[in-house]
Amino acid sequence: MTRRNNFTTGRIYSDVLRKERRGDYLGATVQVIPHITNAIKERVLAGGEGHDVVLVEIGGTVGDIESLPFLEAIRQMAVEIGREHTLFMHLTLVPYMAAAGEVKTKPTQHSVKELLSIGIQPDILICRSDRAVPANERAKIALFCNVPEKAVISLKDVDSIYKIPGLLKSQGLDDYICKRFSLTCPEANLAEWEQVIYEEANPAGEVTIGMVGKYIELPDAYKSVIEALKHGGLKNRVTVNIKLIDSQDVETRGVEILKDLDAILIPGGFGYRGVEGKIATARYARENNIPYLGICLGMQVALIEFARNVAGMENANSTEFVPDCKYPVVALITEWRDEDGNVEVRSEKSDLGGTMRLGAQQCQLSDDSLVRQLYGEPTITERHRHRYEVNNMLLKPIEAAGLRVAGRSGDDQLVEIIEVPNHPWFVACQFHPEFTSTPRDGHPLFAGFVKAASEYQKRQAK
Repeated sequence: MTRRNNFTTGRIYSDVLRKERRGDYLGATVQVIPHITNAIKERVLAGGEGHDVVLVEIGGTVGDIESLPFLEAIRQMAVEIGREHTLFMHLTLVPYMAAAGEVKTKPTQHSVKELLSIGIQPDILICRSDRAVPANERAKIALFCNVPEKAVISLKDVDSIYKIPGLLKSQGLDDYICKRFSLTCPEANLAEWEQVIYEEANPAGEVTIGMVGKYIELPDAYKSVIEALKHGGLKNRVTVNIKLIDSQDVETRGVEILKDLDAILIPGGFGYRGVEGKIATARYARENNIPYLGICLGMQVALIEFARNVAGMENANSTEFVPDCKYPVVALITEWRDEDGNVEVRSEKSDLGGTMRLGAQQCQLSDDSLVRQLYGEPTITERHRHRYEVNNMLLKPIEAAGLRVAGRSGDDQLVEIIEVPNHPWFVACQFHPEFTSTPRDGHPLFAGFVKAASEYQKRQAK
């Protein structure tokens, strides 16, 4: 997928206001309808170009003011494209009332009523509940929400999200959609998916990986990383237990809290809060031969730590945190090319939003590197989201001290991956490998990282 496959309210409003400033509306008053709704429809159509079927997800809650422009836009699209070419699927909550010993369908009925009030009749209802919704309750929902009974799907809580596709298929959701659009499709083969579920349920061992971050009070901030670690576990037939550690706790309580970990991961982040704790964590992993994976800021703190404690660059830092530091080993890049080859320019005075190096970028891997073995190919493509880069002006003395640059950007200008050669497994990357990990295929870095954690655990047990 590309940037066309996702857009937010902020992006829509930004596009509309830019058009107004440019004069595209010829001085007309800019309104939610038609300007915002038209912009939403244009985005949906652009994202669906070249495809036979387009699946569009609208987040939020029916009835909230934030969702109204999007719901109005898809209502209009159903009219313009044709009702026979559109299908509305509504995800609703069917709570279980323990005191009464029954599920309640009123929230679903009222949610559908809200949709009907703005002109949208759901074709399928997916009913979320902590248990299977009984047949008689599904019949009631079908009657009062004006949908066929077979279009009311029970989606109960399960112990693994990977069981959801099979649960939906068992109730005929895929067949119903195909018949609704008069599509002739072969029977879905879920053999590979079933293998994922089997491997998750039958691990051969387990490892504990510490994730040292800044936003651990909201684990969903690291959702992609957490899932990618689980995918790495599937590739190695082990369960990955993730211990979330606040980097500020490392600052106040010391690296003692990092004991008993089989590996350490430092994910991305912004701002100075907790950075010294991350730097101390990177040092602890390096000096104790603990497998380490640094992502984005996790690479930058690893570089800062190595510069300070191995290359002799006292108080080395990033200009993001200390603008006038003596050894700015990480600094803001002012010019680079995006994934389309266009030149992007920025400075310290640029807005934070919209000035990051984003999207898929090529990376050339060194022949003698660990990552070259993991990926099995000389050139890779990974997704980025950052503003600061390794300062090439100070790179030579750091390399001379023993750090290896294992990957560079396609134009050879930017450092993408670093390694510590005399360490069993110490890899840090500027990009975000978690964005391309999948349950079936995993990702080379995460699979290798979890394998290293398992091997470290075995060495420690001897």
